[in-house]
Amino acid sequence: MRRRTWKIRRPSSFQKFAGHSPSSAPATPPLLLSGSRSPAALLVCVSLQALFMGSPLRFDGRVVLVTGAGGGLGQAYALAFAERGAFVVVNDLGGDFKGVGKGSLAADKVVEEIRRKGGKAVANYDSVEEGEKVVKTALDAFGRIDVVVNNAGILRDRSFARISDEDWDIIHRVHLRGSFQVTRAAWDHMKKQKYGRIIMTSSASGIYGNFGQANYSAAKLGLLGLANTLAIEGRKSNIHCNTIAPNAGSRMTQTVMPEDLVEALKPEYVAPLVLWLCHESCEENGGLFEVGAGWIGKLRWERTLGAIVRQKNHPMTPEAVKANWKKICNFENASKPQSIQESTGSIIEVLSKIDSEGGISANHTSHATSTATSGFAGAVGQKLPSFSSAYTELEAIMYALGVGASIKDPKDLKFVYEGSSDFSCLPTFGVIIGQKSIMGGGLAEIPGLSINFAKVLHGEQYLELYKPLPRAGKLKCEAVVADVLDKGSGVVIIIDVFSYSEKELTCYNQFSLFLVGSGGFGGKRTSDKVKVAVAVPNRPPDAVLTDTTSLNQAALYRLSGDWNPLHIDPNFASLAGFDKPILHGLCTFGFSARHVLRHFADNDVSRFKAIKARFAKPVYPGQTLQTEMWKEGNRIHFQTKVQGTGDIVLSNAYVDLAPTSDISAKIPSEGGELQSTLVFEEIGRRLKDVGHEVVKKVNAVFEWHITKGGNVGAKWTIDLKSGSGKVYQGPAKGAADTTIILSDEDFMEVVLGRLDPQKYSPVPLRVCCDVRCMAEKSWETGIL
Repeated sequence: MRRRTWKIRRPSSFQKFAGHSPSSAPATPPLLLSGSRSPAALLVCVSLQALFMGSPLRFDGRVVLVTGAGGGLGQAYALAFAERGAFVVVNDLGGDFKGVGKGSLAADKVVEEIRRKGGKAVANYDSVEEGEKVVKTALDAFGRIDVVVNNAGILRDRSFARISDEDWDIIHRVHLRGSFQVTRAAWDHMKKQKYGRIIMTSSASGIYGNFGQANYSAAKLGLLGLANTLAIEGRKSNIHCNTIAPNAGSRMTQTVMPEDLVEALKPEYVAPLVLWLCHESCEENGGLFEVGAGWIGKLRWERTLGAIVRQKNHPMTPEAVKANWKKICNFENASKPQSIQESTGSIIEVLSKIDSEGGISANHTSHATSTATSGFAGAVGQKLPSFSSAYTELEAIMYALGVGASIKDPKDLKFVYEGSSDFSCLPTFGVIIGQKSIMGGGLAEIPGLSINFAKVLHGEQYLELYKPLPRAGKLKCEAVVADVLDKGSGVVIIIDVFSYSEKELTCYNQFSLFLVGSGGFGGKRTSDKVKVAVAVPNRPPDAVLTDTTSLNQAALYRLSGDWNPLHIDPNFASLAGFDKPILHGLCTFGFSARHVLRHFADNDVSRFKAIKARFAKPVYPGQTLQTEMWKEGNRIHFQTKVQGTGDIVLSNAYVDLAPTSDISAKIPSEGGELQSTLVFEEIGRRLKDVGHEVVKKVNAVFEWHITKGGNVGAKWTIDLKSGSGKVYQGPAKGAADTTIILSDEDFMEVVLGRLDPQKYSPVPLRVCCDVRCMAEKSWETGIL
């Protein structure tokens, strides 16, 4: 075997990786190779480098922009990045520490030093307020931008009483607005390349305050808020943003630090932290660090456990705050919230605790009578604008797919294929018909409901059908505010929606909407108008069905009319306190209803009467739903969990089914009106003689749906898989290999030889031929 040898030479610390432009720079610290450039050779070299050099943090091929880099901290950053292989843009306006003057000397000197040591750097003399120009320098020189260190700053120290508008504005323009402008100019480039590292420079003055620096402190803490938000928004694009509060000697700190202390707090003691936070291997994002004199510490928010100062049947008063002040300020066992979700989540938890204690009076600081009671009470009985809800088979199919119906289950074909003779709307499609009253914004026009709809949650849902929904139609809907309940921590608004086909009531919806934080107005807590949720039985479930939602489930379900961006937009979901978009509660509702209908009613929509459910927790697309069901007469209690976590997402739920006897009176499934009944009975008799032979040839189970007048009149199963076979009325007791849907008339036409069986699929063809043969012999004997 021929041996290959690669000669390895390490570049000087400032040399560019030969043969690589900035846009194609390797992710790993490079070695220069002579001879072969094979991936194997590179892998060997990188491995040797890691082994012998301790994996130094390199920035070869990365383009780094440092603002205010003409001296002090910025100069230290620029030199350190260049020493480790980065291409550096040295930005400096060239003025003094008060922001007065302009020149190129400061930036040019730093660039010259970098180049003298073999590095690559260019100067930029624009103000950070012109961020586009600053970033353009990087793009023109090196073709990309990977790292932005927002370091530029000035001082205009004055006591608060002496700060002028100019002193206030210029500090904010340079520090806060300047960092915003430069970062915004780089942001889209970083998003496109799926990589970016950003540093914001805050200050101990911003974190703790400092005499004479009100303008500077406000701007510096503003930078922390900006950085925290960028860390959230940039995470999905591999853009990290961190904040430092450095203690270092510079021309800015000469006015507030003694000379010997300025010398001790060298900028070189800050630069290593900045380089680490900007390296591609660093996962830190959204952090705040104090750094100086060789010491680094991370800061976080801390919050006391606090105290609930509202009590049952008592107003919240300043006296109650005073009485609990020590507890409010006690940091023992303090919590440390790390996100807005954790912050607001604990507040919601407190609201739940208050709600569980019973009625809470109005949240006001005096004993004056609240006017909210009469406002909410006046909304009861108000009608929303009536509307029409038209749909075709397309909308019915779209909904069925949105709640998980699939051709993987042959029994779902009736919900997703308009050509099925048994085509039906899923019963829970009724919520789509009635939801326009909620989605259309009509509630905002109701007098007395002065509410923030961004805080509205869907609490419970009830749906009742008075007849199966037509496969297509146009229904007129009337909606009314049935009641308004005061739950202390919020308000529950009950909306009743009645849907009519012509003048006939087809379905009825009750939407229960929970408005967070608007309670405590002294209203009633319960209502006899509410369709009550019922707890599930205290015993193991009688049946359990599961379905895995797809990652596109919410994107598909929203096509049925719920366009809330909470279910599709990651940024909007984050603002609402979720890690990612959540599934619609009514989508989970539809999944569970399908499970009940399938298991306890054989997908017979005519048996579906009503459903009630409470929305307990969110579901994320891709999770598996597990519906646990209990049968008690004609009521099927159920609850739905997320498989894996065990979280209950639908609780206190039930479906009411019509008794089978009620259905048999409406359709000709039992009354002998179907001619096919005699044929199936004859097939059953003849199988006793020839069944063994037929089973050997066929080895399959066929389920027949015989229709009459567009409705399923009877279901028969021909089991030709075991023993001598058998025929029985009803769906297959196990899984059917083929389901055949055929009208009673066409079935008899096939039997009598008047209809060509070739119009059907190959598997039913064989059965149809067997049926015709059997029928012919039956005719001869006079049975038919």
